[in-house]
Amino acid sequence: MSHKRIPKRKAAIAVGGVVALGAAAILLPNANASQDGAPDDAAAAPRTLKAADASDLASRLAGLLGDAFAGSYYDGENKQLVVNVVPGDDNNVIVQAEKAGAAVREVDNSLTELAAGARTLKSEATIPGTSWAVDPRTNRILVTADSTVTGDRWNRLESTVRSLGPGMATVKKSAGTFRTFASGGDAIFSGGARCSLGFNVTAGDGSPAFLTAGHCGVAADQWSDAQGGQPIATVDQAVFPGAGDFALVTYDDPATQAPSEVNLGDQTLPISGAAEATVGQEVFRMGSTTGLADGQVLGLDATVNYPEGTVTGLIQTNVCAEPGDSGGSMFTRDGLAIGLTSGGSGDCTSGGETFFQPVTTALEAVGATLGADGADAGDQAGGAGDAGAGDQADGEDAGAGQDAGAGQDAGAGEEAGAGADDASGQGAQNHSRRSH
Repeated sequence: MSHKRIPKRKAAIAVGGVVALGAAAILLPNANASQDGAPDDAAAAPRTLKAADASDLASRLAGLLGDAFAGSYYDGENKQLVVNVVPGDDNNVIVQAEKAGAAVREVDNSLTELAAGARTLKSEATIPGTSWAVDPRTNRILVTADSTVTGDRWNRLESTVRSLGPGMATVKKSAGTFRTFASGGDAIFSGGARCSLGFNVTAGDGSPAFLTAGHCGVAADQWSDAQGGQPIATVDQAVFPGAGDFALVTYDDPATQAPSEVNLGDQTLPISGAAEATVGQEVFRMGSTTGLADGQVLGLDATVNYPEGTVTGLIQTNVCAEPGDSGGSMFTRDGLAIGLTSGGSGDCTSGGETFFQPVTTALEAVGATLGADGADAGDQAGGAGDAGAGDQADGEDAGAGQDAGAGQDAGAGEEAGAGADDASGQGAQNHSRRSH
C-alpha cells in the first residue's frame, strides 16, 4: 500500500480523488457542451433548457403561480421543464406558465396537501429504515421502506399511508438496508473511519476547508489524507442527525491551496459554483470506494430515518454508492456542485436508493463559499497538478478487498457508525469545534 505525500503548501487531497471508472469517458468529453439542442433565439414553448436553467425557471414560476404551483421536474429526454398546476377558477395561471416556457400539467394534489401528508408520516411513521419525498412526476409522496421494516412496523407504515387518502402516497419496498456510507474508502481517514471529501471551499474567515458528510464529522475530530498519517484538517462544524448531514473541515495549514474541482483520476472537472437539484436532472457522483457513477434526481426535501436518527432536507437519487463513498461529491456535467453523499441502500452491483445533502444548504449553514465565489482564481489554479489523489487510490486501498468488507460492517454501525451513535447519544445535532 503506497500513498503519494503531497507538499504541505499544496492541497492535501483532491475532491473525490480516486481512480476514475468508465463513466469518466461519458462525463468529460461533453463537460463544456451545450445541452440546449436548440439555438438561443429559438422561440418555442415549451422551451428547451439546461437543467440549471430549468431550476431557475421553476423558482420563478413558483412565485408567479402561488398556490396553483404544485411542483416541477426536468424532462431530460426533451430537455423541458414540466410544471404541475392545480386547476382552479383562474385558468390564467396555465397561460402564464406556458408563456414562461414550461410544459404544463394539471394535477390533483397541491404542495400544501403533500406537505401535510409528509407531516403525518413524520408524526405517525418515523420508523428506522424508512424515507419519504415528494415525487412531482407522480404528484405523490414516494415512501420507501428497507428490508428491516417488517411485521408491526410495516403494518404501521401501510396504515399511515392509507390514512392519507387515495392518490396521495405510494409505498416502495427496498431490498437493501438504509445506512450511512462511512468507512471502506481511502480518501480521508481518521482512526478506523474512512470517508470521501466532497468539495473544497473557503470558510467564512477566509481559511481553506472542505465539505464532507456530517456523520463523518461527528465520528472524529481530525482527518488525514493517508491511512495512519498525520492529521491535516480539523472538523469545524458538523450536523448529523437532524436538519442535514454535512460537516465543514478546515485545513490545519492556512496556506493550503484547495482548488474547487473534482478529481476523476487522470482528469479534473472544475467546479464553478453550487446549484439546487431538480427532479429528473442528470447527476454524477464521485466517491473513494466506487469512483464515478451517474444517475438521476428522484426527489427533493427527502426525510430519511437512519438507525442513528432522522435526517431531513436530503436529495433522493438512483445513483449507486457504497461504504466509503460518504461525503463524496455529486455534481453536474457542466461543473456545478449539487450534493454530498449521505447514505441509502444497495450497492453499485444491484443498485438502490441513495440520499445526498444539498451543497447549497450546507454552504449557507456553515458560512462557506465555493468556486468563483470562494478562493482567488489564481490560488485555485495553483496546486491543481499536485492535488490529484489518483496515486492514493490503488485498487488495494479503494475498498475492493478486506477494507471494503470492513466498510460494510462499519456502515452497519461498527466503526463510523459508532461515531454517529455517539452523536445521537449525546443528543447533539450540531457540533462546532475550533481547536486550530
